Amino acid sequence: MVEIIVTVTKKGQATIPKELRDKHKIGKKALAVDTEDGVLLKQVPDPLMEKGSLKALFKGRTSKQLIEEARSEEAKREKRLLRGSKLNHEHSA
Repeated sequence: MVEIIVTVTKKGQATIPKELRDKHKIGKKALAVDTEDGVLLKQVPDPLMEKGSLKALFKGRTSKQLIEEARSEEAKREKRLLRGSKLNHEHSA
């Protein structure tokens, strides 16, 4: 493990040494994680590298199928809410 002292400005800015940025592939942005030992800086995940990581969760369904399914569930929910609203209105009348 390499430990390097860096200066922190009044605005809370610190420069990450180039060798550490290169080693950990930290570009223009970094992910700051609050840990018990202090602040951990990590590279920001690249969405393109994450492509396909949710395939098992969605069981091979396409994004179009997922959107249609979500819209269908939302439509069913709206119908139940409207039905409940009408029943409440009829009972109060």
